[in-house]
Amino acid sequence: MSKKLTSRAEDYSKWYNELVVKADLAENSAVRGCMVIKPYGYAIWEKMQAELDRMFKETGHQNAYFPLFVPKSLFEAEEKNAEGFAKECAIVTHYRLQNDPDKQGKLRVDPEAKLEEELIVRPTSEAIIWNTYRGWIQSYRDLPLLINQWANVVRWEMRTRLFLRTAEFLWQEGHTAHETKEEALEEAKLMNNVYATFVENFMAIPVVQGVKTESERFAGADETYCIEALMQDGKALQAGTSHFLGQNFAKAFDVKYANKEGKQDYVWATSWGVSTRLMGALIMTHSDDNGLVLPPNLAPNQVVIVPIYKSEDDLNKITEVANKISSDLRNKNISVKFDNRTTHRPGAKFAQHELQGVPLRIAIGPKDLEQGTVELARRDTLSKQTINLDDVVETSERLLKEIQESLFNKALEFRNTHITEVDTFDEFKDILETKTGFVSAHWDGTNETEEKIKELTKATIRCIPLDMKKVEGVCVYSGKPSKGRVLFAKAY
Repeated sequence: MSKKLTSRAEDYSKWYNELVVKADLAENSAVRGCMVIKPYGYAIWEKMQAELDRMFKETGHQNAYFPLFVPKSLFEAEEKNAEGFAKECAIVTHYRLQNDPDKQGKLRVDPEAKLEEELIVRPTSEAIIWNTYRGWIQSYRDLPLLINQWANVVRWEMRTRLFLRTAEFLWQEGHTAHETKEEALEEAKLMNNVYATFVENFMAIPVVQGVKTESERFAGADETYCIEALMQDGKALQAGTSHFLGQNFAKAFDVKYANKEGKQDYVWATSWGVSTRLMGALIMTHSDDNGLVLPPNLAPNQVVIVPIYKSEDDLNKITEVANKISSDLRNKNISVKFDNRTTHRPGAKFAQHELQGVPLRIAIGPKDLEQGTVELARRDTLSKQTINLDDVVETSERLLKEIQESLFNKALEFRNTHITEVDTFDEFKDILETKTGFVSAHWDGTNETEEKIKELTKATIRCIPLDMKKVEGVCVYSGKPSKGRVLFAKAY
């Protein structure tokens, strides 16, 4: 298969789909709308998972695991949540197959094996978790309860795209219970900030922190905090959400606790999550027409060493040097791969590692051994330099930090130059069609106006920024009074 990608300028969507497949990140499976995450893609997800898991535990959370199946009656207990996910649910109705007498060798559902109660394949786990919490929480001494789950969920999406929207995807979901409203609100804000810190420091993606409008909130939440990122094509992507659930689930599942005065009260709740959708954000923020560009903090291999040789003797000498470099780099906690495959030429290796976004590439040939040098290439700028062998570790360390910062700053500059303030609806529509990006505009606060703008432009309110200035104005669409600007964009 050719490694050359469709250019982003020619067809951004096709470029993305080709890159995911050709870089060996994921592929479509035999199950409609579901993907196979391949080893290289999963290695990136594992690095994300490891960093997030560390951050969760540092903030006092523990991991647990809850069932994949949710009894329908539990799923229906919190009405808004059930209604919000009803159209995306997969449902198990039977528990056995049998041979089909009319079609030899085929199976059919056994009509005698109908479940007494249908089971929902979890689209989210609030229902099963809050039913469980009822038995875990009796007293204020049991609070706060800070639980996270790494799991898969199923949402029966009709239009799917690898990583960005699939019928089954991987994620983490935190579910916490608290004594007071104030504690729960602080938890929701804290975890949104954890997400922002991770996405900016590890993924090198700048985000806007904000809250969702009422119509965009998580089903069953009183408030949804979010982080919004901007992709290279000017579309927004919701990178993470953290929900203040109030007492909605506690009341639905009768989760009460005895407070310090001995009186019974409902607990206050949060839930929060990010998913493999972050892989899509990573790809679309940094990558180019040559393939992936990975921030060093998340690259499975931060450095790759490619030998260039004609004889086995050359390879043996290069291998000795490469092993020493590898050992020295690993001692500095830098991940390195020595690509000594004999089945591929150096040019093919260069192309593969460029396609897969390895931040630094070291090439060593016989002349380099003679001169005590190596060639060092950066993936982000595609620049090359010849350096002394003795400087490899120090230079690699410095460049990896530089690449991480450079990728963030480049994305930040793009994001900042694609936040455009407008005051008229004509300006609003023009920016969406020509410049794209976030449109900062006054909104009158009504669902009707929000829905009408979405209908006319396909742009949604991505968030009400937490740092929004309370500036009086008039709504960009209705002309009614507005208390501040919000961010609109077309989005994934």
